[in-house]
Amino acid sequence: MARDIQLKERWDYLVEKLSTKFSDGDPLELDAIIYLVGIQELGQYHRKYKKDDKLDLMHIAICRLLEPYGFYEFSFFDEDGWPHYKVLEELPSLKAGEQTVLMKEAIVTYFIEKEFIQ
Repeated sequence: MARDIQLKERWDYLVEKLSTKFSDGDPLELDAIIYLVGIQELGQYHRKYKKDDKLDLMHIAICRLLEPYGFYEFSFFDEDGWPHYKVLEELPSLKAGEQTVLMKEAIVTYFIEKEFIQ
């Protein structure tokens, strides 16, 4: 239970901090934060992205976020600098709420590792 409370506190703090930085304070939703992680991982900050690129950025983010859980492993960067991952283990069937908790936990851990939050 204490772990859930800590995750919620860290998540709320992260959302507030990212929202202030990237959305003039309007709270960012989970998908928007995943998108930001994808841009961070790609490292190509100042370019315009097409719809397909945005989906690819979210895929990169999900692979990177779930890599520590053993689901994906970084494979290589292609000639355009996009990272590619290979599937190590299929994701388990999770209910929507369980998926959300897993992603929030992975995102919080990611931003702690990046020293954006504590």
